[in-house]
Amino acid sequence: MLAYIIGVVLFALGICISVALHEAGHMLTAKAFGMKVRRYFVGFGPTVFSWRRGETEYGLKWIPLGGFCDIAGMTALDEVTPEEAPRAMWRFKTWKRTVVMSAGSITHFILGFVVLYLMAVTMGLPNIAAASEPLQPVVASISCARAATTTQQLNDTSCPAGAPTPGKTAGLQAGDKIVSVAGKPTPQWTDVLAIVQASGGRTPIVVQRGNRTLNLNVDIPRVQRLGSDGKVHEIGMMGVSTVLPPAYLHYNGLTAVGATFSFTGTMFAQTAQRLVEFPERIPAVVSAIFGGERDPNTPVSVVGASRIGGEAVQQGLWQLFFFLLASLNFFIGVFNLLPLLPMDGGHIAIVWYERVRDWLRALRGKAAGGPVDYTKLSAITMVIVVIGGGITLLTVTADIVNPIRLQ
Repeated sequence: MLAYIIGVVLFALGICISVALHEAGHMLTAKAFGMKVRRYFVGFGPTVFSWRRGETEYGLKWIPLGGFCDIAGMTALDEVTPEEAPRAMWRFKTWKRTVVMSAGSITHFILGFVVLYLMAVTMGLPNIAAASEPLQPVVASISCARAATTTQQLNDTSCPAGAPTPGKTAGLQAGDKIVSVAGKPTPQWTDVLAIVQASGGRTPIVVQRGNRTLNLNVDIPRVQRLGSDGKVHEIGMMGVSTVLPPAYLHYNGLTAVGATFSFTGTMFAQTAQRLVEFPERIPAVVSAIFGGERDPNTPVSVVGASRIGGEAVQQGLWQLFFFLLASLNFFIGVFNLLPLLPMDGGHIAIVWYERVRDWLRALRGKAAGGPVDYTKLSAITMVIVVIGGGITLLTVTADIVNPIRLQ
């Protein structure tokens, strides 16, 4: 239980640090361009303490969820003092404002990349190919068919005295390629497992050994085994296994760079796909709240992600812990760039709308149109805020009453 609590706290802390650095990205780029940064605070709510350095006030607030960076004149409608007016953000060039507003998401991308790089040179990156490429039906080792009704028994690979060895008794050898079982072709190892687990008693099996094709007969016993669903099932077993590809791939300091870039690209593609599928998964979240089975592919809140992080630490799965942290940074970074207010992507879209509009007006010999009136967009912004708040409430509720759990 202590390991779980530590994992939850560490994951939540990692998220808070990520969001705080997001705001730091805005602050540092704004200062670099000469914009006036009034305040930079970590957290929300009442102030714990603060100090002023130069023209900026820095501080910590009681609720450690995110933070904020107050840049003078982010829009032309914001109030600024006469002293701040020349350095108001809206007065700067379009590309500079774009850099400042996208700096938060870029910070998330950098953090995610750094986490993945450190994983690559230490504990390894997940082997994506292992999940996409089918296992060949080749025998790697031969053991016994034994019952295992608990997790401890499943992890114990030793053979008890008197346990049957059907594969060995039938004459199977390491390196044999299983062509068919019970007259059914087995192009993949999963086919072998499915047919054998459904079988029992004397069963014909065809194997390829070098240039020879052998017809063998295996006396398949039925044994009690704990399944992935947590229930005990009676299945057939031959007592043979295949070579599983490594779950994680390790790299040195140099090769890890290319591997991390490649893996990051894959994660961006997966993140984009999850965003596209996001709306259609909301009904499943509602169903889970009212007792339906929780789909592991449904969206999770910070609460749910922290719980999964806690379970990963509890089970010693530190690779999963850091992978989740990197994934969350990529998701937040991409989500924040969506062209919707009040997210940074919405502000970037408006800035470039103004730029393109004024360029078109200039082609027609007209003066610039001036800054966009954000008050006219307040209704749309409020709708998006309400929808976002509703989704957050749903996911948090689901993560409390029916959370996603690691098997």
